[in-house]
Amino acid sequence: MADDFDLDTDDLERRMERAIQALRTELASLRTGRASGAMLEPIQVEAYGQMTPINQLGTINVPEPRMVTINVWDRGLVSKVEKAIRDSGLGINPQTNGTIIMLPIPELNEERRRELTKVAAGYAEHARVAIRNLRREGMDSIKKARAKGLSEDDAKLWEGEVQDLTDRFIKQVDQVLEAKQAEIMHV
Repeated sequence: MADDFDLDTDDLERRMERAIQALRTELASLRTGRASGAMLEPIQVEAYGQMTPINQLGTINVPEPRMVTINVWDRGLVSKVEKAIRDSGLGINPQTNGTIIMLPIPELNEERRRELTKVAAGYAEHARVAIRNLRREGMDSIKKARAKGLSEDDAKLWEGEVQDLTDRFIKQVDQVLEAKQAEIMHV
């Protein structure tokens, strides 16, 4: 039975890739002093009796490097969208003009930039933990196969593959974090 052991490294790789994608999504929501529609993704608005993402209530555009606009489709939701943005903690003061909400993005000061790099590092650490947990799952399945008769040489081979995969994705996390921190600190 141990001879037919085959660890699904493709599945591990897909799951690690999802951890990287989740990290990129979280980092995109950080305000860097440059306008981005992605920074509004985590904001939910009470609309039609349930919490709804802003991008499902209007069109988000970035007409200028320091301006995001939201063209809210339902006039009755404009004030709710505006309130959700104020309460989001982004530090942006929305300005309304009919059904269009304008979000001027202010310059970040040095202290706020440093805080944001720490937040980004926290997001990266969560991604590293997720990848290490996947590594542990892979190693556990190798141990179980070892208990069922998998040879020590084969076990070492599989462990090496899982470790190489883990190292590759941890390196990706570090590269993504480094790029985001450079973007945040760029004045």
